[in-house]
Amino acid sequence: MTKPQSIFATMVAGAVAAAISSLAAGHAAASMAENMAKTDAVLAGGQFEKCYGVALAGQNDCAAGAHACAATATVDYDPASFKLVPAGTCTSMETPNGMGTLEPM
Repeated sequence: MTKPQSIFATMVAGAVAAAISSLAAGHAAASMAENMAKTDAVLAGGQFEKCYGVALAGQNDCAAGAHACAATATVDYDPASFKLVPAGTCTSMETPNGMGTLEPM
């Protein structure tokens, strides 16, 4: 390849990479919104509640603050992450860090 062709190929490759990255970011935002909608639908049934501080790393249902949503907690018993549990059971769940709570800690 000559130098101008090489520069053009590099520019095209960069543009393709940027487009793919943009699509992935849009998909992640849509997935997060879909996950939140599913969580809200489950909660509306009244049989489950959000319980903060009881999920193991990677097993949270969603989050508040530090990370976007399901399976993104990086530590066990993250006080900002929740797991859906049967209604009325959260505050009786004991962890090494204390009891589960209905609000983020």
